[in-house]
Amino acid sequence: MPGEDFVRRFFLVVAAVIGTYLAVRVARHPTTPTSPAPKATAAAAAPALPRATPTPRVSDNAAIARAFSNHARDIRVDGSGSVSRVLPDDNQGERHQRFLVRLPSGQSILIVHNIDIAPRVENLRVGDEIEFEGEYVWNDRGGLVHWTHHDPSGRHRPGWVKHAGFMYQ
Repeated sequence: MPGEDFVRRFFLVVAAVIGTYLAVRVARHPTTPTSPAPKATAAAAAPALPRATPTPRVSDNAAIARAFSNHARDIRVDGSGSVSRVLPDDNQGERHQRFLVRLPSGQSILIVHNIDIAPRVENLRVGDEIEFEGEYVWNDRGGLVHWTHHDPSGRHRPGWVKHAGFMYQ
């Protein structure tokens, strides 16, 4: 019958569209509930060593000031300043090294550096000059910068912290 042939083709097209949608969704968002949870890898157990970086870099502290005044979040920034306080590590979930940096403008910013992925910034002291790149998140205290390391899943541009001639990422 011609009607049965149309219905059969219709359902085949609908099934193909749904299958394509699910395949694309899983490929773009591998940690959605339609896929299994990611497994820990051996690379997470031992972060890479810092590397020496002889090339100078110009930071853009003005972008941080704009992000603060605009209450921006998840904005890529790079900057430099002086360590004003070394805070205790945050050991809830993934471990993070935390420290405050005073920018030349006088604004303070919290750097939240994942030490389960990247090496700890060694011998960090109040008064040390530091450079960084990562993602800015606004808060009323000046904001914070996280993602100062490589992203094992490749979804974020690699960030870094530079201290005493070494890059930690």
